Amino acid sequence: MSISVVLPIRKGSQRVKNKNIRPFAQNGDSLTEIKIKQLLKLKNIDEIVVTSNYPEAIEQIRKITKNDNRVKIDIRPDYLCQSSTIVKELIEYMPTITTGEHILWTHVTSPFVDERDYQDAIDRYFEALKEGYDSIMSVTEIKQFIWSDREKKIINADKSIDAKWVQTQDLEPLYEINHAFYINSRKNYLNMSDRIGINPYLYILKSSKTIDIDWEDDFELARRIFDLEFRFRK
Repeated sequence: MSISVVLPIRKGSQRVKNKNIRPFAQNGDSLTEIKIKQLLKLKNIDEIVVTSNYPEAIEQIRKITKNDNRVKIDIRPDYLCQSSTIVKELIEYMPTITTGEHILWTHVTSPFVDERDYQDAIDRYFEALKEGYDSIMSVTEIKQFIWSDREKKIINADKSIDAKWVQTQDLEPLYEINHAFYINSRKNYLNMSDRIGINPYLYILKSSKTIDIDWEDDFELARRIFDLEFRFRK
């Protein structure tokens, strides 16, 4: 079944200036360059659609992918590139620029999620469809005591156990959506205007895979960890 990868890159990060195009890796690659190189290693995908209003990011991508006809550049309309853009409108835009029966949505700000993770997630997605799930999204498992100030109680304690401070292993796990990737069918995008269906499979990412770059401190910490991991692999 055909798969489109969509990579949105927006100009104008307010918290981390030029985070998508400035040097990140030890070899000078930016987050954009790292991500497109990862995606080019994927097998059995039909297209990689970069949707952006960022000329410098597009230039970096074109230098890397000039001989790969799977890569398509979409110049995204300005109204879909604002910090105030309604996410639903961006979601509804994705099926209009892709052709695959299934859509994998990812971001350059998750540099630790690489081609091995994407390939495994794609394989798991098609297995999950046979098991009754209708989409997949990456999450971080949280198994700690979570307090609701509104309810004035721990909200993830196992109610079958008559104790406030239960053993940690008896807590109900909660899941943070970490936005590393989503995989959903075109049909669900069109019918639900959402990047997940009603019964998504939760793909749990661990350790550094979950690092997302939203702040300058995130950028610097992630750079150091990325370089350490690169040295370790060598």
